[in-house]
Amino acid sequence: METPFATEIQTPFEEVFRSVIDHAGAKTVYGEPVSIHGKLILPVAKLRYGFGGGSGRNRNSDHHGGGGGGGLVAKPVGVVEVTESDTRFIPVTSNWSLAGAIGLGAALGFLLARRIAR
Repeated sequence: METPFATEIQTPFEEVFRSVIDHAGAKTVYGEPVSIHGKLILPVAKLRYGFGGGSGRNRNSDHHGGGGGGGLVAKPVGVVEVTESDTRFIPVTSNWSLAGAIGLGAALGFLLARRIAR
């Protein structure tokens, strides 16, 4: 009996997905600890990933095809600082997000004011 095409391509996707899940653990997100001046520093990152795939078959022939892809994005968000007396999270802040939000709000407010004035 012939194996359907969807089953043939499922195995490679499962292997890739399982590999990413296995490697996207705490070490990947937090990084390697660094000891400096009696403090233990753990870098922290936000990790996002996604996958997609598909397959198809021509109704008029035996031609079939498929494809897929994926991506991974890691963004630093801060560090955890551990000392003998305290543990704290120190966020990495960016003023670009705040500036963008203020700019977008000002632009929308300007457009809304012009529309109301008409």
